[in-house]
Amino acid sequence: MAFPKKRKPLVFTQEELEKLQAIHKARSEEKRRTVRAGILLDAASGKMSDQAIARAHGVNRNTVVLCVNKCLRFGWKAALGELPRPGRPRRLSDEATTWVLHCACQKPKEVGYSYELWTYGLLTRYIRQRCEAAGYPELRRLSRSKLHKILTKAELRPHKIRYYVERRDPDFESKMAAVLHIYKEVEIVNQGLLRGELREAPVITISCDEKPGVQALAPKSPDLPPVPGQYPSYTRDYEYERLGTVSLLAGLDLHTGQVTEIVRDSHKSSDFIAFLQKLDAIYPTGTPIRLLLDNHSAHISRETQAHLQTVPGRFRFAFTPTHGSWLNLVETLFSKMARSMLRGIRVATKEELVQRIHQYFEEVNADPIVFRWKYKMDEVTID
Repeated sequence: MAFPKKRKPLVFTQEELEKLQAIHKARSEEKRRTVRAGILLDAASGKMSDQAIARAHGVNRNTVVLCVNKCLRFGWKAALGELPRPGRPRRLSDEATTWVLHCACQKPKEVGYSYELWTYGLLTRYIRQRCEAAGYPELRRLSRSKLHKILTKAELRPHKIRYYVERRDPDFESKMAAVLHIYKEVEIVNQGLLRGELREAPVITISCDEKPGVQALAPKSPDLPPVPGQYPSYTRDYEYERLGTVSLLAGLDLHTGQVTEIVRDSHKSSDFIAFLQKLDAIYPTGTPIRLLLDNHSAHISRETQAHLQTVPGRFRFAFTPTHGSWLNLVETLFSKMARSMLRGIRVATKEELVQRIHQYFEEVNADPIVFRWKYKMDEVTID
């Protein structure tokens, strides 16, 4: 005759029973959770002894007793998991950890090293050497892995640099607003052109910029093509020959997506004037051309100003703020070009590089895409 259980019986609501049954039958749950759910269900039925439940689930009787007692004390959800355990006592005090973070927030050169940034090995050695003098002898056996855990928990990465651009233009906000107003105006004009309300844009807006230093690199050996099953990609000799650089000056029509470009060996005022002359020849006479530019010296030089006086009213300049060239939409075009056509490019001569750049823009103009600015546009209003 089985002895009656002295503990309280398990009682679950219908909703709790359904949840336990779902966990017990689930294939994606952890094995221990499904087993414990089954133990609780059998124990709640009152039809099986603890030993019988243990045999049914392939565990020992003590596991069943602990699971049921945990459920009675903390609830069925706690019974399916593990309760927190005290573990080993902490070896590092909060003060020692804070001192480690203080060391990590200094540059190595500020404490006598030649390094600009910490490495984990260097920082570990520095802490070990100076911990006793600082009053934290428990750090004498600090390991790299422990240091990594401390820094990760504090979300510190003293071995890395994250760059930013200081806003040194006191009128940055107002100039940015002026540029965004231009984009908003272009958007309204483009919608009118699509609906047939306008035949042409009253002012042609072109986003333009220079991309200097495009390298012409010549291979010393021909590339080897991919071979199925052996070489999945092109194979290239790492040596190359530098043939010089060229500068690209391009203008992106914000109404049509067409690109106008010139490629030169330099990016001086004379090159910018040649670009203006090309735009003047392409677009209808009498229609003002508004250029969105950065603050390059060639755009405001005496030579450029003298040329503008020969075509009065033809060009209007709108400048992005200092260190705000990211506001210029043509930078998106340049980024796309760098990630596609220029990526890994090799040429036999510098003339071939120039020819392929022109060919790229012929391909772009054959299927143009109208670039649209979206960032902060909801904050712009047109009076």
